[in-house]
Amino acid sequence: MTAERWAVEFERRAEKDLERLDPQVKQRVLSAIARLAENPRSADLRRLKGRPESRLRVGDWRVIVGLDVAARAIVVQRILPRGRAYER
Repeated sequence: MTAERWAVEFERRAEKDLERLDPQVKQRVLSAIARLAENPRSADLRRLKGRPESRLRVGDWRVIVGLDVAARAIVVQRILPRGRAYER
């Protein structure tokens, strides 16, 4: 049984965050997002306490995502270094 791949959408802020990354880091982040789209339940995805978002850890970077289960979509909201990822 193969699960259907989830769609990935980038918010404008996440697109800007992605543009600012070094090419190597950018490739690692995109690979991690692609793995997440293949199987959102098995990846290193953790729900943030007190918030509806989840985070995907990629080395020292955090990808903040929202999951739309009904639409089978992953909405990438931000891509930030670990120290800034959890600021409100």
